[in-house]
Amino acid sequence: MKIKKILFSILTALVLIISIFLYMNRDKFVYVGSVDIIEVDCSKKVQILSEVFESDQRIRKSNDFIKLAKEDHRNQELVISIIEKCGMPTLKEVGQKQMVAVWLVLQHSDKEIRKKYFPQIEKAVKNGDLSKQDYALMKDRMLMDDGKPQIYGSQIKNGKLYKLENSETVNERRKEMGLEPIEDYLKRFNLQFNPN
Repeated sequence: MKIKKILFSILTALVLIISIFLYMNRDKFVYVGSVDIIEVDCSKKVQILSEVFESDQRIRKSNDFIKLAKEDHRNQELVISIIEKCGMPTLKEVGQKQMVAVWLVLQHSDKEIRKKYFPQIEKAVKNGDLSKQDYALMKDRMLMDDGKPQIYGSQIKNGKLYKLENSETVNERRKEMGLEPIEDYLKRFNLQFNPN
């Protein structure tokens, strides 16, 4: 009986300490909610996607994690709503900047969203609406999401090149996708390529 009281007291104290910690740090935690389909005017998709592009690039330069999460969430709702209500944009309908906005938002989304909309990205690449580089970066990220080796060597994780499939032929694959040699790419991250 005494042990139960002691354990209950410890558990109660632990819950209280965690609650106080979470309350005191509530501004540092962000839950922005699920990504919902919202009303969008399909005739204004150029303007909407232009604003999404500017927002995505601006917020990436800031160090404000809360703003980043909120802006990404807003941008995801806008882009996904455009895709769902108006169809995947094409270069005939919007400009290159707006197509890149779609790609950026999906690339910066969670893995379920990337996986769901990747077929549209593949089709856009085949149609020439997005670049092969865009495809390569998203494909690598999706493989990394699934714990599989990447193909094109575009993903860095924990300050290192994420595991790579057939590293000895990576530059051939990169060249096919219009990417620079991996050695040059990794210099940007102060990393050296070690194919072994």
